[in-house]
Amino acid sequence: MSGESGLKSYKVVTHGCQMNVHDSERLSGLLEEAGYVKAGPEGDPDLVVFNTCAVRENADNKLYGNLGQLAPVKTRHKGMQIAVGGCLAQKDRDTIVKRAPWVDVVFGTHNIGHLPALLERAAIERKAQVEILESLETFPSTLPTRRDSAYAAWVSISVGCNNTCTFCIVPALRGKEEDRRPGDVLAEIEALVDEGVIEVTLLGQNVNAYGSDLGDREAFSKLLRAAGQIEGLERIRFTSPHPRDFTDDVIAAMAETPTVMHQLHMPLQSGSDRVLKAMRRSYRQDRFLGIIRKVREAMPDAAISTDIIVGFPGETEEDFEETMHVVREARFTNAFTFQYSKRPGTPAAEMTDQVPKEVVQARYDRLIALQEEISWEENKKQVGRTLEILVAEGEGKKDDRTHRLSGRAPDNRLVHFTKPDEPVRPGDTVTVEITYAAPHHLLAEGPALAVRRTRAGDAWERRQAKPADKPAGVMLGLPSIGVPAALPLAAPAGGACCGD
Repeated sequence: MSGESGLKSYKVVTHGCQMNVHDSERLSGLLEEAGYVKAGPEGDPDLVVFNTCAVRENADNKLYGNLGQLAPVKTRHKGMQIAVGGCLAQKDRDTIVKRAPWVDVVFGTHNIGHLPALLERAAIERKAQVEILESLETFPSTLPTRRDSAYAAWVSISVGCNNTCTFCIVPALRGKEEDRRPGDVLAEIEALVDEGVIEVTLLGQNVNAYGSDLGDREAFSKLLRAAGQIEGLERIRFTSPHPRDFTDDVIAAMAETPTVMHQLHMPLQSGSDRVLKAMRRSYRQDRFLGIIRKVREAMPDAAISTDIIVGFPGETEEDFEETMHVVREARFTNAFTFQYSKRPGTPAAEMTDQVPKEVVQARYDRLIALQEEISWEENKKQVGRTLEILVAEGEGKKDDRTHRLSGRAPDNRLVHFTKPDEPVRPGDTVTVEITYAAPHHLLAEGPALAVRRTRAGDAWERRQAKPADKPAGVMLGLPSIGVPAALPLAAPAGGACCGD
């Protein structure tokens, strides 16, 4: 249903990783620049865009199920269009239109900037437009962006991946790594800060490999230090690094740059050297635990999370116990945990020694129970600490009922706290004392010790004051760090594509 202004309305549906979330912000920006407005909760939008993920086994079933539900909607809604982009579109190409001929546009990961033109061409020619490029045409960060948050932002520093992990299809769909120039990254951060943003998360499919395309092995640590000099920027995060490229200069930059948060997401995948070799991961257990030790020596308060795959082909009980050993030693704050999923086109999918489903499930349950116990024990260590919380929007589902607000601690733990007497906006900060710990969140049940109104809160307030017919961003339904997002104990299917 077109908006009151007569402009066409749109909805973006996103599956997958943080890179997809940020790509969807760009798709929203492109569409709004082309004259679309965000669809409201009532009625059918004139355009639905699916930004897909290809990492999990049921990704295609999920897409085609959604497309099937839209077929009768499109029949009754004259002029409605449907577009499919992202990793699954890059992989399946013409298959999508064959299985769902009511789709108007299929576009890939390298040409999201072409979406408005493809939609117009589809409407004029009255036939589906399929355009998949094999390499990046324009770095996505040059495209218009409709950011979901007024106070926190993603900033891409690279796209693509040079790794060849046997379980991962992402390099084939996103291409080889291409790095942005440091000056361009810093200029984008400065522009965001001028708009009121006080927290940025640097994004890359292998974020700490940044510099390989520039010929500088220390480019990532230099970028962290340079970003730390930007006045007004209060929190810097990054995701996701690879153990192979995690060097001592990065640890030093984290420890010595006050605005780089002491939070690290370091994908493990398996604790077994034999399985890591089969995965084609270029590190072993000792190397991984050595990184964890160095990080904790430099930053004793660091919160470390990880990714783990259970049931990789050929994984034995002994292999799985090695993973459990690493979990006990590393004491992760939380973990993305996955049951291995076959993906056509990956070497692992062709391996003959697939682990039976019931065995994988049993091991997965044991891993979840262990990590839950560790997460709770680590969170209990926060009780009694005084923390400055960046107030978030939409993080606490029970806030209205409990008369609380929610936000993120510097180490990215989720904190629910008693609502202060004075007005507090998303983007402001509140200093609290932690009184209770649960496995996945902290509570501060006493009165706030301090409230600080920030430029970010001002930016949020300005956004709320805009006329109702102006779009306020696309809610993408993925976890956020305030927005961007945090890493839960057990991730939803499809979340491990960009941090492998």
